[in-house]
Amino acid sequence: MHSTPVHPSAALFSGETLVPALAPCEHYAGSEKLIHKALQLQAELGPVFDLTCDCEDGAAAGEEKAHAEMAARAIASDANRHGRVGARVHDASSAFWRADVDTLIGEAGDRLAYLTLPKAQRTGDVIAMLEHIERRRAAAGLARAIPVHVLVETHGALRDVFEIAALPGLEVLDFGLMDFVSDHQGAIGFEAMRSPGQFEHPLLVRAKTRIVAAALANGLVPAHNVSLTLRDPLATRNDAYRARHEFGFLRMWSVHPDQIRPIVEAMAPDASQAERAGAILLAASEAQWGPIRHEGELHDRASYRYFWSVLRAAEAAGVALPPQVRERFFAG
Repeated sequence: MHSTPVHPSAALFSGETLVPALAPCEHYAGSEKLIHKALQLQAELGPVFDLTCDCEDGAAAGEEKAHAEMAARAIASDANRHGRVGARVHDASSAFWRADVDTLIGEAGDRLAYLTLPKAQRTGDVIAMLEHIERRRAAAGLARAIPVHVLVETHGALRDVFEIAALPGLEVLDFGLMDFVSDHQGAIGFEAMRSPGQFEHPLLVRAKTRIVAAALANGLVPAHNVSLTLRDPLATRNDAYRARHEFGFLRMWSVHPDQIRPIVEAMAPDASQAERAGAILLAASEAQWGPIRHEGELHDRASYRYFWSVLRAAEAAGVALPPQVRERFFAG
C-alpha cells in the first residue's frame, strides 16, 4: 500500500523560505478610470497580473486623501474578483504616507494584497513604515499580515538592500529604474532608461544583480522596472525576456495594458517546460523524492527544486498544466 505522497513544498524546502509564486506581471494604474479598466482586464485574463493602485504619483496635489479613499473603494469592491490588488503609498519623507496606510488598511485591509513602499533612503525608513503598517493592521483587527513590497530606487536603498531584504514581512523587492538613474544627477545618460542601455550600463547591471541577489537570498520576489516603450509589444517582450533570463527577475512592471500579455509570455515558462517539469516531479513523487531516471537523465532533489520552481511559475502565469500534475500538486 502506497503512502500519501509528500508535497514538494514540504519535501524539498523543509526549513527554508520558499520564494512566493506571484503573478509575473504587476500593472500600475493611477486614475480611477484606469484602475477600473485594469480590474476589468484582470477579470477577463485571470490573476496572471497583479494590479497596483498608485497613491504616490497617481494622486494630484491637494487630492491625496481623496485619491487613497478612491483606491480603497476599488480594492474593497466586487470588481476585485481575484483579491490581487495592492497599492503604492507615498514615501517616508512625505507628509501623506501615514494617511495613505491608515485609509487603505482601515477601509480595505481585508482585501489589500500588498503595500508598496517607494524611495527609501535607508533601512530605517522601511522599518518605520513597517512598524506603522503593523500597528494599523492590529488596530483594524486583521488576523493576516499585509505583505510589503519595497522599491529600491535610491543610492541608500541599494547600499542597504541586503539589510532591507532581511526585514520581516517583505514579499517583493522592486527596482525603480527611472528614479535610480535620476538619482545619479546626470552621471548616467537618459539612454540608459531605455534598452539596450538599461541592461548594459555597468551601474545599472550592478544595481539589478544586487537587488536580485538580495531578494532571492531572503525568499523574496525580485521585480523588474517598467519598459518605457508603451505600444511596442515586441520591445516590451524583449525587455521582460532579458530581465528574466539574463538577470533573474521573476516579475516585471507594466504601465500600459498593451504591456501585460508580452510580459506574462516572456516571464512565464512555456508549455513544454511545464510539461517536462510536471513529468519529472510526478515520477519523483512516486519515488518519495528519491533519485530517478527520466529520459536517460539522473534527477534528484537538486533538480526537483528547480523543476518545482518552474511548475509554480507556470501555474501563477496561467500556463496550462496536465490534469494529473494539477491534481497532484495544486488541488486546493
